[in-house]
This record gives sequence, structure tokens and C-alpha cells, in this order.
Amino acid sequence: MYKALYRKWRPMSFDDVISQPHITSTLRNQVRSGKTAHAYLFTGSRGTGKTTCARILAKAVNCPDARDGVPCLECDICRDADKGTLSDIIEIDAASNNSVEDIRDLREGTVYMPERCRCKVYIIDEVHMLSQSAWGALLKVMEEPPAYVKFILATTEIHKVPATIISRCQRYDFRRIRNEDIAGRLSFISSQEQLSLHEDAAMLIAKLSDGGMRDAISLLDQCGAVSEDITVQVVSECAGVAGRGPLFDILEAVVSGNAADALRTADELYSRSKDMTRLCEELTDQLRNVMLLKLGGNTSDMLSCMPDETGRLTLLSQKLSMEAILSHIAAFQDCRERMQRSPNKRIELEMTLIAAAMPKPVIAPVVQVHQENIASQQQNVQPVQEKNEKPVSLDSAKKKLRPEDFKPLENWMDILEEYRSVNPAVSGSLAESSAFVNGGYMLIVTKNRFFLTLLKNRENARSLGDTVKRILGREYKILGKCSEEGQKENLAQGIIKKAIDSNIETAVE
Repeated sequence: MYKALYRKWRPMSFDDVISQPHITSTLRNQVRSGKTAHAYLFTGSRGTGKTTCARILAKAVNCPDARDGVPCLECDICRDADKGTLSDIIEIDAASNNSVEDIRDLREGTVYMPERCRCKVYIIDEVHMLSQSAWGALLKVMEEPPAYVKFILATTEIHKVPATIISRCQRYDFRRIRNEDIAGRLSFISSQEQLSLHEDAAMLIAKLSDGGMRDAISLLDQCGAVSEDITVQVVSECAGVAGRGPLFDILEAVVSGNAADALRTADELYSRSKDMTRLCEELTDQLRNVMLLKLGGNTSDMLSCMPDETGRLTLLSQKLSMEAILSHIAAFQDCRERMQRSPNKRIELEMTLIAAAMPKPVIAPVVQVHQENIASQQQNVQPVQEKNEKPVSLDSAKKKLRPEDFKPLENWMDILEEYRSVNPAVSGSLAESSAFVNGGYMLIVTKNRFFLTLLKNRENARSLGDTVKRILGREYKILGKCSEEGQKENLAQGIIKKAIDSNIETAVE
């Protein structure tokens, strides 16, 4: 029976795991010295090796012939663990086993000694999916587990894991795998599978996988089923992405104000069954490259493009101001978000292309209407009130708020430290920022105007709000304001007043 490549080539020992040396070397040293923890928390985006390292660690602590902290892969315990038949290594998918009864069953199982191994290891994947009551049951057993029990929790959404659980685990953050490492691994697998993988095709697969090895190998597997000679064209067809040329054709048409040409190219891609959502994402990624090139400085290693594309991207960056680039990125991000709810994704993309290609005076009302729609939706969500506090609408609350009532938030730096692991891009724009609170409102004052652009994205605003709630224990309506360079934090009363008087929750000067 055929075995999928991502399963066939899953790393079996720490030496096989790529791009995570800061984690594998630490775990290896712990196993070698016999000083492993009773609970681990592995976090990171999908396909970066969390579950794989959990399985390797579970084997390593139980392998009787482990050498230098690495499982031997030859004994009965290692072989049974690799086949998934070792009873002392229990894997639980929290996405489908997330009730308090499931965790109670787990807790009852911990009272029994291991059958064949030194340790009984519980690997809980997608642990953030556990219910609230299940978290309480898991916390109970993690506080004082038997000496022979170890827990390895894996999650892609660390912000959903309670702080009480995190504090009882050794936390390891898995990085996105470097494109060069992914391409190198794909080339090795291709040579073993008698596939001819072109270098530029390997790099394209790596870029499309967004730092996830599993996605990359799965796409390689799909391409290999189409042709043994895997070129960029084969990858583009299998992945359902636009060829690189049409992306530049659309962006160049937008920059030159030719909306008709932009729509014509998009229509050609649509007729070839290209996914419009994916096309929107690709356009956003290329605009990010344009933004980095416009910024200048030492940003070349941050580009996510093919080497021969840099020239056309540079020309685009020279024709656009940074303000226009940021505006286009925000417009395509909003378009991508609307596509999730729209029955006709094609129309959403066409509207965005037309608006982006039009002169700024024409674009402004379109963007303003969209912002007003978002604001009207947000006004229907009331902030969490303190006890005995009556709910009030946003407009009526603003009439009662006074600048002098806003007080500095002392633990703002703690929130930023936590948010840095959730959304590094937005947290970076909050350097040298301050926060003030008044009732259910929080005002963030920052010197970086780019933060206001980022905050208009609802996902960014939601993740920031969730972090604030997790640290402070309540929800706040978040107002944003950009201060002038060098403005004193304790003289922010005028800024606060402007934010209160603003018609949208992100107050822009």
C-alpha cells in the first residue's frame, strides 16, 4: 500500500529534525543527563515539528539503548513506538477528545504503572481545543503527577492555553522552517524517490508552504503524481496558484491606474480555475515584498520572492509611496477577510482591484465605507462590565468619558511581552508605546504610525484584545492614537480627547 511522503519521511530522531536546533539540542541534553521535566509545551505554526519532536522525546526517555540522548530506533520499544502500538505512549487529539470526561479518563490512567517502559508519556495534540472544564481537570493531574508520568502538550494557538497550564510546563517555541532548509530537504527526498525536482521549483514549494515542512512534502507528493520532472509550472498547476508573471501584470496595472487590464488578467486566471482567495493572498505577499524594498536597509533576507523577481518588484516600489503601499496591503487584507463570508469571492477581488487602481480621492470613500461597516459591527459587541455596572453603548460612553479620567496602565509591558509571542509584527510597532485605561476603554499611544494601519485589520485587533483580556482578566474597547515624536507620555490628555471624540475606535490624526 502506498504511504504518503510526509509520513514516510517523518524524522525518527533528533538528528533528522531541521531548523529547530535550539530545541532538539536542549531535549537531547536533558535525556542524556536524565533531567527531563514532567511536562512540556510545544508551540508554533503547523508543520514545524511539534508532534514529531514529542514522539522522538517519548521514545528517547524510554529507549533502553539510547545513545547520547538519541533513541536507538532498533529495539522493540522504538519500533513499536514508531508503529503507534506502544501502550505506554498515549497520543490524544484534543480536537476530538476535548471534554472533561476525556481528561478524567486520562487522569484515572495515570495511577497505573507503565507496562513496558520507564515512563508513561501522554502527548496531547491541539491542546488549545480543550473545554474550560477539561482545563481544570488537566491542571489537577499536572500539579502533582506520579514520577513515572510525563506530559507533552502541542498547540498552534498558545494564546488559548491558560497561564496556569503554561506555568507548569517547560515551553519550547518552534520556529517556521527556513525556505532554504525546506528546499534542501525536498531535494534529498526527491533524489530518494527518483523524482527530478528543479531548484527553482523546490524554492517555490518552500515559499508556498509558509515555513511548514509537512505542507511542503505533501505538495511535492502531489507534484510527483503529475510528473516525475517537477518544474515551476508543475508546482503552480498543482498548488492552484497563479504563475508569477500574472501577479506582476496585475500589480503593474494597478500602479498605472489601468483597472481594466488588472481585471482582464484576473479573469484569465479565474477561467483557468485559479482560486481567487489564493490569488488575493499572493498579491498581498508581493506587496509585502514591495514594502520591504521601499523601506530599504538590511531587509533583503526578509523577501519572499524568487531571485529573478527582485527587479520588477524594485520598479514597483519606486512608483509607489509607502503610504500607498500600506493602503494597498490593508485593502487586500480586508478583501481576504471578506472572502470568508462572501458567496462570490471573484466580485470581492474585482472591487478591490478597481478601488486600488483608482486615484486616491476615489479610493478614500470606498475605504471609509468599509471602515464604517466594521465600526457598526463592533458597536454591537459590548465590553465586559465590572460588577454592578450597567451596559452602555459606545456613543453614550464616549460622551461620559473625560481625558483626565484615563489612568496609565502599569503592567502594559507585561502585555507587550506576552503579545510578542502571539503577533510579533504588531508588537514590534508598539515599541515605546504607552497605554491608559478608563472603565471599559483602553487607549494605546504609540510613536509608530504603522500600528494604526495594522490595528484596522480585525484579526490583529482581535489577537491584541485577547491578550489584554488574558493578562488583565477583562475585555476593553481599544482606541489607538499616534503621538508626535518626543511627546511626553504624561501630556497625552489632548490625544485622549481626540480618541474619545473619534467616530471609529482606531483614532487617526
